[in-house]
Amino acid sequence: MFAEPSDVILARLMALHPKIIDLSLDRIERLLERLGRPQEKLPPVVHLAGTNGKGSVAAFMRAALESAGYRVHAYTSPHLVRFHERIRLAGEPIAEPALAAYLERCEEANGGSPITYFEITTAAAFLAFAEQPGDILLLECGLGGRLDATNLVARPAATVITPVSIDHQHFLGETLPEIAREKAAIQKRGVPSVIGPQPPEAAAVIDAMAARIGAPTFRFGRSYSIERSADGVVYSAGGRQLPLPLPALPGAHQIDNAAIAVATLQRLEGFALTDMDLANGLLRVAWPARLQRLSEGPLTDAVPQGWELWLDGGHNGAAGEHLAAHAAAAWTDRPLHLVCGMLNNKQADRFLAPFAGIANRVRTVAIPGEHTSFGAIELAEIATRAGLAAAPTENIGAAVESLVSQPGDAARILICGSLYLAGRVLSENG
Repeated sequence: MFAEPSDVILARLMALHPKIIDLSLDRIERLLERLGRPQEKLPPVVHLAGTNGKGSVAAFMRAALESAGYRVHAYTSPHLVRFHERIRLAGEPIAEPALAAYLERCEEANGGSPITYFEITTAAAFLAFAEQPGDILLLECGLGGRLDATNLVARPAATVITPVSIDHQHFLGETLPEIAREKAAIQKRGVPSVIGPQPPEAAAVIDAMAARIGAPTFRFGRSYSIERSADGVVYSAGGRQLPLPLPALPGAHQIDNAAIAVATLQRLEGFALTDMDLANGLLRVAWPARLQRLSEGPLTDAVPQGWELWLDGGHNGAAGEHLAAHAAAAWTDRPLHLVCGMLNNKQADRFLAPFAGIANRVRTVAIPGEHTSFGAIELAEIATRAGLAAAPTENIGAAVESLVSQPGDAARILICGSLYLAGRVLSENG
């Protein structure tokens, strides 16, 4: 008997709970019990939480581990184009027959009980990771940490907390300490906790929780650091300096993310990585929609010669600051224009404000197929209040056409504001 297509099953699973997000561990614990507790049969797990950088850190780690010959499973969210991207088995997105089969098993075991989409699909991922051969699992939190469906691994090999900033306040708390407390709850007694650069309020909460539960911490700026060099970067830890190449992912924040990845890899017991493997991790990393230059497809064909088209899925205030800082430092050779679409549960003003004085023109769009998207007119009004010359447009193609039709020199266009928008761009651009 052949399983139904995964998209049909996923559509049914979406209807099992009235809320998309309802943070709790009760429902997934019940389901995993019925499935034979696959979370206890996983390969060594690196559990990652944080507001920004989780996916990039995992991508750096995956590239280095694969350079050393390890079979790397990975769990990330959301996906950009296809759900299969969320579950990587030994380096490859899960195949359609396997995904459909795991989803069917979870649906049958769940028996129609209320459960969120993320919870039941995480259970399917745990089944896949438990049953398919792999040497290590890079497990990214979906939202927060304490009550995230991934936080059922009793003893991971390491935990990672990437930079924490304000996001998802409706679910995690209104203040930075509250949000940091949720994310720091993935730390476990006796398990190395690698901590990325943090605002002081977040660092204090993370350190206090680690001390209370007995998790040894390795904090950026205290246990390890990284600096630019003439021809790359220099990573420092334990009195040793390690020269490494400049990461293939652009942006100063990706240098910090690379350091978090290296620090974590050096904390893992039972894994042997050479300096060359670490260097390969920085050079061979691939992570779509993170300052990705689009080089071919219908959208790029619409851009005149001499123009550049870039894509980034960052969607909160910290991401806006990183992108604007990169533009101010590295993109001074030509004007910068933005095409922006955002979900209405994001602080659009905080994302856009850093671009004032850096981006020349902004075109706003509603994200296709997302009922929680800002409308183009409303987002243009927010951008205008943030000090940007903004105008609403009908869609992504119209936004690009509007920008390239204006008089002026060849410019750089950055499509930004949402991973969901980035996914639509990648899908439409082939």
